[in-house]
Amino acid sequence: MTEERINAQTILCCLIGNPVEHSLSPALHNACFRECGLNWVYVAFRVTDIAGGLAGIRALGIRGASVTIPYKISALKYLDDIDPVARTIGSINTIVNQDGCLIGFNSDGTGALQALREQGHDPAGKRILVLGSGGAARAICVSLALHAPPQILTIMGIVQDEMVTLERDLRTVSGCVVQTQQLDTDTLARILPETDIVINCTPVGMYPNIHASPIPAAFLKPRHVVFDVVYNPLETRLLLDAQKAGAAVVPGIGMFINQAAVQFQLWTGREAPRHIMHEVVMQHLRPHDQKSGA
Repeated sequence: MTEERINAQTILCCLIGNPVEHSLSPALHNACFRECGLNWVYVAFRVTDIAGGLAGIRALGIRGASVTIPYKISALKYLDDIDPVARTIGSINTIVNQDGCLIGFNSDGTGALQALREQGHDPAGKRILVLGSGGAARAICVSLALHAPPQILTIMGIVQDEMVTLERDLRTVSGCVVQTQQLDTDTLARILPETDIVINCTPVGMYPNIHASPIPAAFLKPRHVVFDVVYNPLETRLLLDAQKAGAAVVPGIGMFINQAAVQFQLWTGREAPRHIMHEVVMQHLRPHDQKSGA
């Protein structure tokens, strides 16, 4: 939206987090607002006081917010209501301001499931390995357990307390078989031959450390479906290694666009123009001009 179009009727949405300077969300959502002819604008706020930031959203009548690091969990206690799935996940990435009532949602898990299915891979009934136990892993694992229960769900991480808590929470919402393992090379060598879908929820391979991968290339086989939630770079080392091994790959750009599309619909009540979202992401994440994004 150009400055000339901003007026007293303009509706504001925002990103809150710290840092936010390199986020792709303002470019993404503003392009969608323009495409839909909406007098809306989206800005990024670097927030150092989450309680004050959320009070400002309520007081200023900001319609909605994306929530990123480090406030996905700490924001919960300042909201008026939380979507049941987000409550089970234990974190949010989206806020809707409904007439002064702040409601929290989590669109990460939904975005991940949709990304898999768009590529023709239904996770229901499969043997799934999730690498990591943090916020992204929690959102994806809970969404799997609720909406596409795997035959067996293996969570591999390095933070034991996180894995234990996640396993306990999953058992309360689903009857799917869940197991946790320490993330190391020996365990990967043992688990991967019995795995159908691998989902990387760690930051390993994210820009600028683009040559790193959480899995040795020799462990990847044609039978695997490899999904990396990292979307910068567009083709991570893990995905490149998987392609060379003949495995199917699911890039993180799908999850990023899908979760943003859910946010757009929650705020506006309209379907998001996904083709515009894809164009914006590709423009900002050209292989020769990688930038960090959120």
